Amino acid sequence: MIINDKDDKMLIDYRTRTLVRKMVPAGDALQEMADFFSTLADATRIRIVSALSISPMCVNDISAVLELNQTTVSHQLRNLKNIGVVKCKRQGKVAFYSLCDGNILDAMLSAVKFIG
Repeated sequence: MIINDKDDKMLIDYRTRTLVRKMVPAGDALQEMADFFSTLADATRIRIVSALSISPMCVNDISAVLELNQTTVSHQLRNLKNIGVVKCKRQGKVAFYSLCDGNILDAMLSAVKFIG
């Protein structure tokens, strides 16, 4: 842990400083969080994630239900898959997409609660 002369001028106590320095994300974890929120900062991707929170679906069904172009849906699913938000399971020639983890839904619901 880095201690410097600025620590003497802080109003927060040593325990709080130590806790903040330990718990605030850094390095790879920080970048992964930034990538996660950046990827979800798109209305189309939020709509897709919301739809997949209800049921796994194929590209064609997502496209029809959300009234989006199939190419757009495929592109956005690729982005969501790259950061680990969605996963793909093939059944014959059809690929079904679903959320990777229930925590994704929890994050979405927390956002809804936050904006009220």
